[in-house]
This record gives sequence, structure tokens and C-alpha cells, in this order.
Amino acid sequence: MQNTPNHDWTPLHAHLHRTLKERRLLERSQQVLVAVSGGQDSLCLVKLLLDLQPKWGWQLAIAHCNHRWRADADANAEHVQQLAQGWQLPYYQQTAEAVTTSEAAARQWRYKSLTTIAQQYRYTCIVTGHTASDRAETLLYNLMRGSGADGLQALVWERPLTLDIKLVRPLLDVTRAETRQFCQTAQLQIWDDTTNHDLTYARNRIRQELLPYLQTHFNPQAENALSQTAALLQADVEYLEAQAAALLEQAQHADRPGLNRTILQQSALALQRRIMRQFLQQALPCAPNFGHIEKLVSLITAPNRSQTDPFPGGTIAYVEDNWIWLKPASGDDRTN
Repeated sequence: MQNTPNHDWTPLHAHLHRTLKERRLLERSQQVLVAVSGGQDSLCLVKLLLDLQPKWGWQLAIAHCNHRWRADADANAEHVQQLAQGWQLPYYQQTAEAVTTSEAAARQWRYKSLTTIAQQYRYTCIVTGHTASDRAETLLYNLMRGSGADGLQALVWERPLTLDIKLVRPLLDVTRAETRQFCQTAQLQIWDDTTNHDLTYARNRIRQELLPYLQTHFNPQAENALSQTAALLQADVEYLEAQAAALLEQAQHADRPGLNRTILQQSALALQRRIMRQFLQQALPCAPNFGHIEKLVSLITAPNRSQTDPFPGGTIAYVEDNWIWLKPASGDDRTN
């Protein structure tokens, strides 16, 4: 069993222990890979898990992703490696071959790298230090991009990365202020990521300008309120997605890409949109946007032989009696 440093049992230890049990996020004796950037949230998480490890029997390890974004990126990685050595934890690192050009690309590379490490060394769970603060910021960010409920609740407690590996965010009801206080009390050396202060990034402007403004002028507990809203939306989304999937199975043609309009006409608009999104996800080379979904929804009640303009990849949807069919933009495959 891995050795843990001496620690005082804090309310945050008790809170995380209870959260893990009630939500069944982690199993006893599980192989757990902890993503550690060196910032306060990930340091708080790994220290809490390390302190709880004797009760749970986990096999913990630390993984660090070096994006090479900053001049001190290598020093940052070395700092995390030294922490892992001090805690007697296995340490794994992935370094980007090329510097990513956007936050989205960096996030995609990071999760791909963590999954690769987990697969190679047989870890069944990857945990990250996302907090209630991140959840509030994500809700605001996606709200201003015009996202629906799915985007507003995007940070969920757990989700599968592969058939055998899941991503878990155990600190989603803990604020960044709480992780900072924990690190100070535990005397953990936080690595200051200077990119977090760069206001050219929208998320940083939300964190440093928008949320403080909302807290000062509207609600001192705005962060918690937004995080709670995301949690409420998550339950709604899970229910609606399950209902839409069941209806899609009923409406979908067994042999060709088509939907039965009679079945869809009996459904509420909220479900129609979700059914169409799930259907288009199977057919298009990219994720469907709101416009794509609305074009297909309009065909549910459109006159016979109505059709859309091409979707990405050239596919066209058209109406034939009680069916909505998909076909390539060129040629005619309407015959059964």
C-alpha cells in the first residue's frame, strides 16, 4: 500500500469521502490516474485522494500533460514529477510534439494523452480537478455561445472515455476558493500558470471579470447558483436523452437512413430536436449544429417531396409520404 504523509482530517476530506460513496464515483482498490497540472485544484484533489487512499485501497498515479505553451512548461512538469516522487506515486508525462493553437485543441489533445496513458498502464479511471467554479464558468461560456441545455450542463460528474476507462470529476461541488484554502492549509506549493491570467482567452475573462462583477452587483453566491443550475440541467438532459433515444429506435427505418414522420409528429418539440440531433450524429461527418437540426425538424410536418439544402458532406434530407429520407446530394436513390 502506498504511504501517505501525515495529515489532519478536514471537512473537505469528509465531504469528498461522502461524495465518492454516495455518487459511487470510484471503487475500492481501483487503479486511478490523477491528472495534475500543478495548479491549486489538481493539487488539492491528489492530496485529498492520497489522504483517503488507506480507506479505499486505490492504486494512485499522477499524469501530467505538457502543452509547451509557456517558457516555464518544462519546469512546471518537473515540479509535478517531484511532487509525485515525494508522495511515492508513479508519474507519467505526455509532451506535445507541436504547440496547440486553441483551448479546444489543447483540451482534445490532453484527454487523448490521458486516455493513452491509462490504456498503456491499465488504469480504469482518470480523475480531474474540475470544480464548481469551472462548472459555473462553463455554463456562462456556453450560454453566450447559444448552447442548449446539453452545453450548459457540459461538466458532468463522470463520463466514459472508452469502453474500459471513465473520466471522473470528484470536486464538482467544491469551489476554487475552497481548493485554494486547502492548499494553503496543507502547505502545498502551487504552480502559477501564467496563461490563466491572459485575458485574450474568453474563459479567463469570465473568471476574472464577469463572475466577480456578477458576485458584486447581483449575487455574492453567483458561482454556487450557476453550478447548481448546471446540476439541475444535467438531470433534465439525461432524462430527455434517454427518451429521445427510445423514440429514435422506434422511428428509425431498419435498412436505410430514414425516420417515420407519424411517430415523430406525436412527440414534443424538445424530443424532436434531440431525436434529429442523435440521427444526424450517425449520418454526418461532423457534429450537427442548431441550424442542421432545425432543417430536419421542419420536415416532420412539411409537404410531401419537400427537401433540405445539403448538410455537411453533401447529404440531403427529403420527404416521401410518411418518411424522411437521407440521400447523397447527387444522384437519386429514392427507389426502395
